[in-house]
Amino acid sequence: MAQVGSGNYKYELIRDWPKMPAGQALGVVSRVATDSQDRVYVFQRKDPPVVVFDRDGNYLGCWGIGAVKEAHGLKIVNDVAYTTDRPDSVAVSFTLDGKPLLVLGKRGVHSDTGCKGSPWLAERAGGPFNHPTEMMPHPNGDIYVTDGYRNSRVHRFTADGQLVQSWGTPGKGDDQYHLPHSIAITPDGTLFVADRANRRIKLLTPDGELLGMWTGMGGPNDISLGKDGLFYIAEQEYDDKPSYICVRDRDGNVLVRLETRHVHGVGVDSRGDIYAGLTVDHSVDKFVRVR
Repeated sequence: MAQVGSGNYKYELIRDWPKMPAGQALGVVSRVATDSQDRVYVFQRKDPPVVVFDRDGNYLGCWGIGAVKEAHGLKIVNDVAYTTDRPDSVAVSFTLDGKPLLVLGKRGVHSDTGCKGSPWLAERAGGPFNHPTEMMPHPNGDIYVTDGYRNSRVHRFTADGQLVQSWGTPGKGDDQYHLPHSIAITPDGTLFVADRANRRIKLLTPDGELLGMWTGMGGPNDISLGKDGLFYIAEQEYDDKPSYICVRDRDGNVLVRLETRHVHGVGVDSRGDIYAGLTVDHSVDKFVRVR
């Protein structure tokens, strides 16, 4: 296996890590997440949308046939899966065996933002939802949804799905968004929102007050918080730079950048091993932490 990284952050790269059943192949992989037992959940844009593996890549099962029109966001927190179905404009939480728990939004109903497609900048901010990107619970029990592909907002809900507030307008200003694409939340309640087309991570209070920004990155497709307290960010290619998985500490310092194939989702397990969800290559690469 090839070794990548530097300093205290070296990894052995295993390309095309999942061991699919004979005759089967993954589709477009949007996200990867792990549970409390380090089982790995791959969220793909075909049926079944969720495919489960052990940490060695052995196939364990699947779920969700017919339940997801097109996979986008997946986070697992306290062994609950939080997902977004982009073209159906819903955010849905599931048990880890695929039973729906909470549905936010109405399937196929999109808020009026004036946006019809690429480059995905809404003409005006709208309510929930118009092609949402990520769903994430907060330590206080609330739920946050980034609403990015045809909107420019972050929405906050109560645990039972009542809308509390929304914020964001289209643009490049400090309080604006152009494709909010993912979100991570620390135990102290700080929100880290990936503002992809503006190539930045925004740090926010639970009420949406701006605390700071991380810049100097490719468009962040995904941001995940590891059990080690570090942030794992899937960066798009830009200018002459390739796609990277970037590891940052709580203060935003870059600890390592790992060159990768085009990565749309990034998951990390309890050992610090990284899983790269690959849309273009229809696969998952694993970066095994070298201790």
